[in-house]
Amino acid sequence: MQICPGCGEENPAKFRLCGFCGTALAVELPPQEVRKTVTLVFSDLKGSTNLGEKLDSEALREVMARYFDEMKRPLERHGGRIEKYIGDAIMAVFGLPRAHEDDALRAVRAAFEMKEALELLNVELERRWGVRLENRTGVNTGEVVSGDSASAQRLVTGDAVNVAARLEQAAPALEVLIGEPTYRLVRHVVHVEAVEPLELKGKAERVPAYRLLAVHATDEEIARRRGAPLVGREAEARVLGEAFELACRDRACQAVTLVGPAGLGKSRLTEEFARAARETARVLRGRCLPYGDGITFWPLVEVVRQAAGIEHSDQADAAREKLGALAGPHADVLARVASVLGLSSEQFPLQELFWGTRKLLELLAAERPLVVVLEDLHWAEPTFLDLVEHLVETVEESPVLLLCNARPDLLEHRPHWTDPPNASQVLLEPLGPEASRRVIGNMLGEAALDEAVTARVIEAAEGNPLFVEQLLSMLIDEKLVELEDGCWRASGELPAVTLPPTIQALLASRIDSLDPQERAVVEPASVIGYLFPEDAVRELVPDAVREKTKPHLESLARKQLIRPEPAERGFEDPWRFDHVLIRDTTYEALLKRTRAALHEQFVRWADRVNGDRASEYEEINGYHLEQAYRYLSELGPLDDHGLELGVDAAARLSSAGRRARSRGDLGAAAGLLERAVGVLPERDPRRVALLPEVGEALVDFGRFADAQTFLDEATAAADEGGDARLAADARLIRLLLELRAGADERWSDAAVPAIEEAIEIFTAAGDDSGLAKAWRLLAYVHGTACQYGEAAAACERALECARRAGDGREERTNATSYALAACWGPTPVPEAIARCEAVIEQVSESRLARGWVTCILGYLHAMQEDFDRARELCREGRAAIGEIDKTWYVAWASMFAARVEMLAGEPAAAEQELRRASELLGGMGERYLRSSVTALLARAISAQGRLDEAYSLTELAEELAGEDDVESQ
Repeated sequence: MQICPGCGEENPAKFRLCGFCGTALAVELPPQEVRKTVTLVFSDLKGSTNLGEKLDSEALREVMARYFDEMKRPLERHGGRIEKYIGDAIMAVFGLPRAHEDDALRAVRAAFEMKEALELLNVELERRWGVRLENRTGVNTGEVVSGDSASAQRLVTGDAVNVAARLEQAAPALEVLIGEPTYRLVRHVVHVEAVEPLELKGKAERVPAYRLLAVHATDEEIARRRGAPLVGREAEARVLGEAFELACRDRACQAVTLVGPAGLGKSRLTEEFARAARETARVLRGRCLPYGDGITFWPLVEVVRQAAGIEHSDQADAAREKLGALAGPHADVLARVASVLGLSSEQFPLQELFWGTRKLLELLAAERPLVVVLEDLHWAEPTFLDLVEHLVETVEESPVLLLCNARPDLLEHRPHWTDPPNASQVLLEPLGPEASRRVIGNMLGEAALDEAVTARVIEAAEGNPLFVEQLLSMLIDEKLVELEDGCWRASGELPAVTLPPTIQALLASRIDSLDPQERAVVEPASVIGYLFPEDAVRELVPDAVREKTKPHLESLARKQLIRPEPAERGFEDPWRFDHVLIRDTTYEALLKRTRAALHEQFVRWADRVNGDRASEYEEINGYHLEQAYRYLSELGPLDDHGLELGVDAAARLSSAGRRARSRGDLGAAAGLLERAVGVLPERDPRRVALLPEVGEALVDFGRFADAQTFLDEATAAADEGGDARLAADARLIRLLLELRAGADERWSDAAVPAIEEAIEIFTAAGDDSGLAKAWRLLAYVHGTACQYGEAAAACERALECARRAGDGREERTNATSYALAACWGPTPVPEAIARCEAVIEQVSESRLARGWVTCILGYLHAMQEDFDRARELCREGRAAIGEIDKTWYVAWASMFAARVEMLAGEPAAAEQELRRASELLGGMGERYLRSSVTALLARAISAQGRLDEAYSLTELAEELAGEDDVESQ
């Protein structure tokens, strides 16, 4: 039996993979020779015999020891193995015991660094012993026969070894010669000078060779591919340029959405435009994540981080300081944006966050034109789409271009996405054959591709540039085409070149063919996500690969599976998958147990590096823990560790859900809280305690049937455990559900005693949050019965409880309800004014709530016949509301301004206000508030003596009003 290093389970000795977790086992097999392609480095000292005449034997030994130490370091640092020392010569092999995609590049880098190391060493040798050393080096790649790596018999033999030795002998002093096979593999990274083909002993024909002049720090092929010219999208690029010019010329917001299926080049076109726009504009980017409900504002978080220069490694204080420098004196904007980033415990309603985002963009655009790129909008949460639509409609007097890209799914869910006059879409079509040829040309550089192979690639790719690139990369990687005389030709008969029928099959084939160490790097990256920091990958890879993470990432980039990402994302050393389909294909090939382990490992890394900014990533890390929990639960009964993962995930998801609910993001709140419950066992006290909260979130979001299911479970758990507080909480939410679903006229009679009983239970338990909810519901019951005095008293109690509970959303809701009840009820006007002024202070962080109460306060001043003050307050309230909303709430404010004019005896002024409100509501197709506006308009026109017109309006008001709308009727 043998113990698995991955899970600790015992396996039969004959197993090569663990039967429990799939980890490779160290199976002992009989030694056997293998044929492998390797790269060899030969290096020998020139004139070392003369050293013995100049130096004492002990000094000579020290000099040679220093030389071999310095030469050994770069060879081993790049993964080479010293095969043997032959006198003064060194022979090293790259590709044993395991081959790597970049063995040739590693060998060439090592050889060049040996040359540089010798130059430095000679300074020391000359100073101490008065001698200088000269060596010469040869590098060659080819097939060899090698002994088994597990035995001591690793000696390699073959023609490639002989050629490497001959290259070394032909090299000038302190120079490196590389052979033709090696040069083909590293040509994109090196600068060389061709030498006369060498006549080598034992070779019938001369051998091409190249003198190595420089090795570039970065892979020029990767850089060339990233910098390759845009192909076949000239017309689309012009549309983007024209939209940007229009935004700059008119100092107005423009929005363009690039629409097309995966792989057609939306991101490539976006990158090309952004690169050009940076010359005159600030360009910020945010990406919608493809996983997890409730990560609503992640694209905005990325945009703000870039704008403020917030690094991933910044602690909370440093991040807040940078954000403060960005917002300048605009503390109100700073507070709202800090809330989105998780840098503040203060929570704001959605309308306030929308306002803060708009103001921030306008502030940034005041300095220079602003381009905001929003990628993969088809994955955006509905609330984020609402935010983008809000920005399109409200950003004023600012040169802002919102550049979005999305798959066609977006337009299915938002058919009116491009209806505004300043919004447009660009539909990407497949490339034509000639454009596909240009894509191939850009990939191959100066080399050509055989026409027959070109035709097959173009036919199979069907105009999808991603498919073109991946097909061609596969043909080269799998040696189905070979480079001969500057042209890539099929290595066999063309029918042998098999092309997968779909992009997914192609990508799966490419991932399967990767070197095991490359897979050990790309697989953890796929768990992290489409965009991933290098440090996180290094944390997740096996120990044996950790030090080689960077070279493997570069190798994967050369294969066009990943690419370096501009550092503006906020990560250190960020990378991204070349396409999200590559990420998905890699991820789906992982065992579930492996996925679970990597998801958990990533969160532990993230917690460590995020420090005091951990709340900023609660939704994302909660998602990773949730995935770990679910995969383990699918593999069998959970052990204690699996259950702990669920508890940790639930804590993060529920915390994020509460934040979403406090800002009014109802869909995200419902989704996050529901997921939190889903990772906890039935009847677990933590799950049971969450059930009413989930039920209320689902009621708010309109998912009544689902809410009923959770409330039934809460009631059953309360009955089993004798938990009166839980039962009362569930009962209150059930009453709210009945109300929202359409309660009958007897609902109030049953509701009042249930609410009063809940108030007693919550009071005894000291549950201020429950009390705020109960008093709010009681206030609503009194309000529907026009018992405004009782409603105001209940609102006041709810307000006090919400304040003690620290529930800002509940406090704002009750504050505005209290102001209305005080206005319509028997509260004396001076007292109502004093209380409304206090309420304004309590809701100061919400422009909408403050505007609402200010308008009510204006009406109260009109009751005291202080009409100048009343009008001033109505204007102030409408201005505050107008910063947040341009429709329903503005119409509501106009209606209060009209009431003031009616009390002032100015029905004509009232008519003007009401017509403005009616036009706004009519354009929305709204009926509820419009019925009241229409009835009040009829009264204003009647007061002016236009009775026929007034009568027609009363008929319209009756038509618009519901049967229970007493005021309009």
